Amino acid sequence: MNPIYKRMFAEYARLIHEKNEKTSFYNGIFSRYKNPVLTRDHIPPFWKYDFDEERNPFCMERLGVNATMNSGAIKLDGKYCLVARVEGNDRKSFFAVARSDSPVDGFVFDDYPILLPDTCPEETNVYDMRLTLHEDGWIYGVFCSESKDTSNPDLSAAVAAAGIVRTKNLVDFERLPNLKTINSPQQRNVCLHPEFVNGKYAFYTRPMDDFIETGSGGGIGFGLCDDITHAIIDEEIITSKRKYHTITEAKNGAGAVPIKTDRGWIHIAHGVRNTAAGLRYVIYAFATALNDPSRVIAEPSGYMIAPLGSERVGDVSNVTFVNGAIADDDGKVYIYYASSDTRLHVAETDIERLKDYVFNTPEDPLRSVKCVEQRRKLIAENLKILRER
Repeated sequence: MNPIYKRMFAEYARLIHEKNEKTSFYNGIFSRYKNPVLTRDHIPPFWKYDFDEERNPFCMERLGVNATMNSGAIKLDGKYCLVARVEGNDRKSFFAVARSDSPVDGFVFDDYPILLPDTCPEETNVYDMRLTLHEDGWIYGVFCSESKDTSNPDLSAAVAAAGIVRTKNLVDFERLPNLKTINSPQQRNVCLHPEFVNGKYAFYTRPMDDFIETGSGGGIGFGLCDDITHAIIDEEIITSKRKYHTITEAKNGAGAVPIKTDRGWIHIAHGVRNTAAGLRYVIYAFATALNDPSRVIAEPSGYMIAPLGSERVGDVSNVTFVNGAIADDDGKVYIYYASSDTRLHVAETDIERLKDYVFNTPEDPLRSVKCVEQRRKLIAENLKILRER
C-alpha cells in the first residue's frame, strides 16, 4: 500500500482508539467531554480515496466529507449506535451508522453508509434522523426529506417533509410514505413518540409555512395517526410554545426521543432566536404528562446546553443541535449534540439530575423586572444560609 494511505490509516486508528475524558466544566446538570465523538476525520479513508494507483496516481481525495453531525441514537444489542448525518463536500447529506462499546468514544462507522430506498424521485437531500424504538417492535427513523420548490425560481427555495423508515437491525431499512400533515405545508424536526397514545402512533411535529420560517407555526406540535405505513395527521396541538424574547422566539423543534420517567416524559429539544450575527441554536428541556404527552407540565427557564468555546465555530456558527440521546440501563443519559453543523459531541447526565433540573428549575417569568425579582430572591436565600454558617 502507498505510504500515504498507510499514514492515513494509522492516524485514523489513533483517532478512533483515543479515550475521551470529562472536562472541568460544571453546572450540576450535565458533564461535557473533551473530544467530539464524531468528526469528519472519523470517516474511514476508503470512503474518500480511490486506492487504485492507475485511476488515482496522486492519491487524491475523490469524494470528500465536510462534516458529521446531528445523529439519532439508540442502544442495540449492547452497542451504542449513532445514525449520523454525514455531509459530503458536494453539500449532499446522507446517513451512516457508527457503533461503539462505549457511549463516549470509540465509534466506528459500518463499512457502507445507508442507501435509502429511492422512493421519492423529487427528493434531493436527507438529514437529521431521530430514532425511536417503538412498542410495536420496530425501530423507526424519522428524518427531513428535502426537495426543490418547483413553484419558486429561486434556487435556494426548498420544500421540507418528514421521511419515515423502519428497521430491526440498522442495516436493512424499509421506506414508508412521508408523513402528511393536513394543516402544515412543511415539516421538519419530526419525532415519533415511543408508545401508542390512545391506540395511535404519536408524532411531535414542527408546523412550518415555508422551508426556513415557521410563520404561523407556534411551536412543537403533537399529532396522532392510525397507520404509520400511511401516516396522516389531521390535527396538530402545540406543546412547547414559541415565546417573545426567549430562546424559542424564532423557532423550536423536537430533539431526542422523549425519555420516560416516573414524573413525566422529559424532552430535550432545540430553540432558536435571531441575533445581529444570525440565528443562535441552543438546547433546552421540558416535560409532558405521562397520561397526555401533548400537555407540558414543566419547562425550566432558559437553555440547558449552548455552544461553548470551540463549539461556537463551524460551518454554521453559534449552534448546538440535538436529535439523539440514550437513556442507559444504569440511569445515565447520554445526549449527543452537534456544534455549529460540523461535529458531534456527547454530554452525560442521569435520570435523577434531569428530573431535578426540569421539575425544580423555575420557569421563565418572561419580563426583565420579574427575572430580577426571581434572582434577588435566590440571592437573599443564599446569603441567609451563608451568614448562618
